[in-house]
Amino acid sequence: MDFFLPAIRANRRIRVGNLLQAIKDIAAVGAFEFVNGHGSTGRSDLRESRGLPQECKAIAACWANPYAWPTRKGRCMGVAVREPEAIGDGLDRLRRIAAADPGQAQIWRRLADALDAAGDRSGAAAAYLEHVRHAPFDPVLMRAGAALHGNEIPAAERLLKTHLRQAPTDVAAIRMLAELAVRLDRCEDARNLLERCLDLAPDFREARQHYALVLHRLNEPAAALAELDRLLRAMPEDPAARNLKAAVLCRTGDYEPAIAIYTQLLDEHPQQAQVWLSCGHALKTAGHTERAIAAYRRCIDLDPDFGEAYWSLANLKTFRFDGAQIEAMRGALARADLADEHRLHFEFALAKALEDRAEYAAAFAHYAKANALRLKLVPYSADDTSARLQRTRETYSADFFRVRAGAGCPAPDPIFIVGLPRAGSTLIEQILASHPQVEGTMELPELVSLTRALRERAGSRAPGAYHEALARCSREELRELGEAYLAGTRIHRKLGRPFFIDKMPNNFAHVGLIHLILPNAKIVDARRHPLACCFSGFKQHFARGQNFSYGLEDLGRYWRDYAEWMAHFDTVLPGRVHRVHYEAMVAATETEVRRLLAHCGLPFDDACLRFFENERPVRTASSEQVRQPIYRDGVDQWRHFEPWLAPLKAALGPALAAYPFALDFQR
Repeated sequence: MDFFLPAIRANRRIRVGNLLQAIKDIAAVGAFEFVNGHGSTGRSDLRESRGLPQECKAIAACWANPYAWPTRKGRCMGVAVREPEAIGDGLDRLRRIAAADPGQAQIWRRLADALDAAGDRSGAAAAYLEHVRHAPFDPVLMRAGAALHGNEIPAAERLLKTHLRQAPTDVAAIRMLAELAVRLDRCEDARNLLERCLDLAPDFREARQHYALVLHRLNEPAAALAELDRLLRAMPEDPAARNLKAAVLCRTGDYEPAIAIYTQLLDEHPQQAQVWLSCGHALKTAGHTERAIAAYRRCIDLDPDFGEAYWSLANLKTFRFDGAQIEAMRGALARADLADEHRLHFEFALAKALEDRAEYAAAFAHYAKANALRLKLVPYSADDTSARLQRTRETYSADFFRVRAGAGCPAPDPIFIVGLPRAGSTLIEQILASHPQVEGTMELPELVSLTRALRERAGSRAPGAYHEALARCSREELRELGEAYLAGTRIHRKLGRPFFIDKMPNNFAHVGLIHLILPNAKIVDARRHPLACCFSGFKQHFARGQNFSYGLEDLGRYWRDYAEWMAHFDTVLPGRVHRVHYEAMVAATETEVRRLLAHCGLPFDDACLRFFENERPVRTASSEQVRQPIYRDGVDQWRHFEPWLAPLKAALGPALAAYPFALDFQR
């Protein structure tokens, strides 16, 4: 009855030309069913009648694809669309049903729909919350929840999308679909869903917290903090919201207030090992090393199988495990039931402990096991990377840049430090950040956010799609992209200095983008001996990304791809990138520092030679090392492992013998 009566009314209205009212009737029951299968007369008339066929298609598309739902005043496919109107039942009848059987989640949803259609927004919001309260007992959502819990993503998505076509305002289901989208790394889809959810039910706290998390992952910390502050005004003691706020504050470089939140949480909930770990990370970054060690130790006391806590100690680089701790790690690894995620952390940590004891063969064996486990979780194709860079390189010719000369935002503020991880970029950052005109920040994700926006403009999720969109940008659009980057990074600038550092090594892949949108920004390429750089990457378990670093052959090929890419830009944009070789910086520090400062247009300052006195937060694996003077020992550490590096040498090929000079990669 819920479908057929509105369908009959819609067909009647189509015949007399009242298409807008017909659309309302269709929206009341779900346009997907009406336009895509039920009632051939209705489908044909809607698609072929004169008047508003595009509006019909827009509504059908929105219901068929819940990820594309508009907000209350949004648009879909470029066409303004209205929200679903009330179903046929009267308000009084729905209130009576809800009162008689309050456990029926979908009755509350129907009542909320009807109240919303009647203009009673506050009443609708309250009814949607009642719907949420009873939704865990809805049979469909129970099955979808079980599928999500079992990580059966396709089954959960099928259940939720089918249900939402029938019940498009089920805010509990919308939130679940958003959770699913996050698991699929489709955070933009999740954002759209959660905005729709909160538009209907603004007091749905779980959805708002999830929305803040999505904004955090989308690198919109200011917006995430605004949502969290709204939540915390309503429930100031909520531990999950406070924990997330601390994480967002760490993202913006506000470590001391983040540590204060973590400390308060741990006073209230001292048994939470994960919070001790997060607090330890914040303490480490802020330079409170002894307190960080204590936090990691407490984490291990609470959960001896928490491999990440052991790795966090190892990752300090200056910490040394004692015999009892090494035996504890070996004992954990001997257990057959240890999850791979914990096992790989123990393998990395034990490898570092054995390396510190000069047991290099055993250390390499554990590094190899750790990397093999990680590679199972994050598959990587070196062939795909090489092919993508080769295709993309063809876009950035000298003529390409010549016709765009003078475009972009003229601001000189950013200094980009690019290269491969573990190549000395943190040392360069610390040196520059010790200059009174330069502020150090962190590995900023803003440039990656711009590439995501360009991919969306290109209509493709493919990593290289943004280059095509960039090539189509007008001069005005290039300027706007540069301004957007500066606006996005403003939250990380605390000191009011004229220049700031963006130390995201992987930005080497975006040198063309940087030059086009910020032509006066400085670019510094941190480079290190390929065996030292690649093996240091092999020893490092990165929190995210760097999927190329878990195999020696993959590392060697990636180093060559990177060197070839940078050589191309040396040719088409001569002098644009300043290269700092780590070995030269160690051997002749003052000379290299003067060259670096001159490239950045900065006067020499002695503080840059005393960079180890700088107490700024450092958020990389080298955080403890750059708080010490430069030492020669790190240059040749890879030689202890040379007997096992044949696959790496073979992958590097002639680039290894040519270092520090670049091969002629031109083809």
